[in-house]
Amino acid sequence: MIGLATMMSESSDILEKWLSVQAYKHDGRLHRQWSPGYCLEETDDYWALASKASLVIEDDGRHWMTKENAIFLLYKKAWMNVICMFKESGGICYYANIASPTIFDGGYLRYIDYDLDLKLYPDHTIKALDENEFENNIVRYGYSPELVGAIRRSFQEIRAAMQEGRFPFSDADIESMYARFLSETKPFIPHS
Repeated sequence: MIGLATMMSESSDILEKWLSVQAYKHDGRLHRQWSPGYCLEETDDYWALASKASLVIEDDGRHWMTKENAIFLLYKKAWMNVICMFKESGGICYYANIASPTIFDGGYLRYIDYDLDLKLYPDHTIKALDENEFENNIVRYGYSPELVGAIRRSFQEIRAAMQEGRFPFSDADIESMYARFLSETKPFIPHS
C-alpha cells in the first residue's frame, strides 16, 4: 500500500511540472498569458509544455479558451516558440512565433513577441502572418537594425525547417510527446 507521504510527494512533483507562459512586447508591456501547461520535458534547448486546453488572457482583458490539444515548445536560445495544435479534422497545425529566447523568471516562462509569425498547415502549406504589424512595430518600438536582422534570420530558418519537416515540425515527434503527456497525467486512482 502506498503511504500518505509518498502520495503527497508524488502530488507535489506533478504540481511543480505545471508552468504558465507570458508574452511581452518590446516595450515590456504584458501582451498575452496562458494558463499553466504541463512541462513534459526541459532540455538545454527548450521547454515542452502540453495541454488539452488553455485559457488565454489578452493585454486588453479579453480571454478565450484554446480549442485544440497542443504541445508548446519554448526555446531557450533560438528566436522562436512553436505551438503544435492537434486539429479535430486530423493533422497538426504549427504556429511559430518569432520571439526572443524564452527565460524562466518569477515562476513563469517569459518571452518577447516580435510580431512576425509562420503557420504550417497539415497539408504542408506555409503562411506568413502579421508582416504589416512587424513593419509598423519596427518604427513604433524602435527596433534596432541588429534586432530586425535577428528576427528576419529566424523567420528564414523557421521557414526552411518547416519545408524540410525538421523538428519541431515533425508530426511523429509531436504525436509521441503528446502521448507521453497523456500517459504521465493519468488520474491517480488508489487501490482499496
